Amino acid sequence: MKHICELFSIQYPIIQGGMGNISNAQLTAAVSKAGGLGTIGCGTMTPEQVEAIILETKDKTHNSFALNIPINVSPYTKEMIQLVLKHNIPIVSLSAGNPAPFIPLLHEKGIKVIAVVASMKQAQKAEAAGADVLVAEGFEAAGINSSLELTTFTLIPQISRHVTIPVVAAGGIGDGQGLAAALMLGAAGVQLGTRLIATKEAPFHSLYKQRLLDAGDTETVILGRSVGQVRRVLKAPYATRIIDLEQSGLASEQYRDMTSEDHHIAGAIQGDVENGFMNSGQVAGLIEHIPTVKELLDGMMNDARKQMEDRLSSFTV
Repeated sequence: MKHICELFSIQYPIIQGGMGNISNAQLTAAVSKAGGLGTIGCGTMTPEQVEAIILETKDKTHNSFALNIPINVSPYTKEMIQLVLKHNIPIVSLSAGNPAPFIPLLHEKGIKVIAVVASMKQAQKAEAAGADVLVAEGFEAAGINSSLELTTFTLIPQISRHVTIPVVAAGGIGDGQGLAAALMLGAAGVQLGTRLIATKEAPFHSLYKQRLLDAGDTETVILGRSVGQVRRVLKAPYATRIIDLEQSGLASEQYRDMTSEDHHIAGAIQGDVENGFMNSGQVAGLIEHIPTVKELLDGMMNDARKQMEDRLSSFTV
């Protein structure tokens, strides 16, 4: 745990996941100021849009933050790499594609590289390519997901036993118990996505936050299995429409159009559940309040310590 904090110059081993086109400076800066690693997700945004968020984030915090580049999703991957170099961003998260072609240049400039993986094979390839840290994302996670459907609880111990670089757990984690469990499974830290949506600084629609507060354990659904493009979202009319279309033979191109970032923005920012979706991991069922980001991160760390101490003290040797 200490290693990842030193590596990224952060206080807590807690990373913000990339949030695609709903990424913003306000939440990214809040995470970094609270002691975690804030992250700007590029999604399908233009270089100009991402650069504006980078500059605003720098205005809001002097702490480290990362840029997440979804390699096969962004139309501007090479341009995003150039933005990293131009603005001296110290950490890059590479997801949704092969990170190997980009790591040598980033390392040459002294930039740390996180590779997001969803299987042992991907993890070993990313380590061999030179990644500094792995984020191993289980199927519980929100948004675009792996069709392999491996859970965090099984993924983390397998990967951490077979690689030598730090492994960060993602998917299904949103409190101190989850952090403690991830550390016990061999993780060096955790990545949060859904839990950060329900914070005071997160500039998302109030309906989105309320849906997370009200969510039960079965409140998320999987889209895209029929076309091999899996995404986890909250149950809602628009999501139900997509599922119904899948059952009648939805074409992959139509599915991509219906799950584009425009519809993501419609749901998350505008609260339009008739024409947009709200990404959510299964951790939604654990969300019961809307704290500040600092309250969330401080609370997670304090609770994780207490959980581990209490569990150990309940056993006699």
